[in-house]
Amino acid sequence: MAKPLAGIRIADFTVHNAGPFCTNLLSQLGAEVIKIESAMRPDAFRKPHPVYGRMGPATFDQVASTKLSVRINLKKSDGIALAKRIVGVSDIAAESFRPGVMDRLGLGYEALKSVKDDIVMLSVSSSGQSGPDSHFAGYAPLFGAWGGLGELTGYEDGPPVEIRHVMDHTVGMHAATAVMAALHRRRATGKGSHVDVAAREVAAALVGDMMLLAAAGGSPARRGNAHPRMAPHGVYPAQGEDRWLALAVTSDAEWSALADLMGRSELASDARFSKEADRQENRFAIDAIVSEWTAGKDAGEAAAQLQQAGIGAHASWTTPEIASDDHLRMRRAIVEVAEPDGKLRAAVGVPMRLSKGSEIGIDRGTPKLGEHEDHVYGELLGMGRDERRALEDAEVIY
Repeated sequence: MAKPLAGIRIADFTVHNAGPFCTNLLSQLGAEVIKIESAMRPDAFRKPHPVYGRMGPATFDQVASTKLSVRINLKKSDGIALAKRIVGVSDIAAESFRPGVMDRLGLGYEALKSVKDDIVMLSVSSSGQSGPDSHFAGYAPLFGAWGGLGELTGYEDGPPVEIRHVMDHTVGMHAATAVMAALHRRRATGKGSHVDVAAREVAAALVGDMMLLAAAGGSPARRGNAHPRMAPHGVYPAQGEDRWLALAVTSDAEWSALADLMGRSELASDARFSKEADRQENRFAIDAIVSEWTAGKDAGEAAAQLQQAGIGAHASWTTPEIASDDHLRMRRAIVEVAEPDGKLRAAVGVPMRLSKGSEIGIDRGTPKLGEHEDHVYGELLGMGRDERRALEDAEVIY
């Protein structure tokens, strides 16, 4: 069976991470995503950099798999015309430039509506397409700072901890949801729309409970790994270098079970720890006791014992452990993908599943720059060899 978004085509002008993660999700759900860039100005993340144990554009690989790639020089008027031809055979146009850039290029929403009346246009930016701060540039740590996530993340005696990739990905997921809603509206009404996603608003939406607390007179603050109700709750040292165990005790019964596992059954009736409120008040003392026990334990073995006792716990995994996990591979959350050099490497699949017979996920690895121009320019646009060669000579396809 075809993937659920088969037949949907996206002209993808997005760059960096948040916008490209949105279109990558949609490509794994079956949309044909045509990434538009140029040799003059390739996506900044396409540049090879020595991370993740290899010299290659790993950050770009993460958001570019399953996409098609064509070259268009948007500095030339013929390049703008060519981009509009791709939009004309697409359902969605996605961009993540600073507000005003697409309008100056002649590729704003009104211009694209004149090309395709029912186009759905997605714009992802730091502060949105309107408002007094719309001109501000931004990237992931700033989104967390603007939206209050940074202020609430970190230890009480330390600075705010801003959030990087997870913020971009959360913005991308919100954008994908909004695009799906716009497609549904178009299906019902025949009308397109301009989807405006502001990263700082996504961040602010994630601290709604803290806003309510503040409105009620409370004082939200950084708590590190502490929880307002559960104790013990956090990440504790385990046996070996830089090995950690995450655990959370949610009830008096679980605390009693943990005390038994630690060989300290008397702690269950200790007046400092016997009730939830007592454990919360004495959480520093309880963290020291739990840390002493976990420090002599293998993280995986301790987690298994805790899970068997009904206590939520797991080793804090490294990325190699995640990549080799049998469970994630069976569910195709981790897949092997052929990269341009022909080697198979582990990649993160789409984090959702549909009924059998409607498989979703990564079909192919990162595209080379301009790899799919025969398909896009020849098959989709019906461009002849002479016209294409002329555009290449004029550095429009470049």
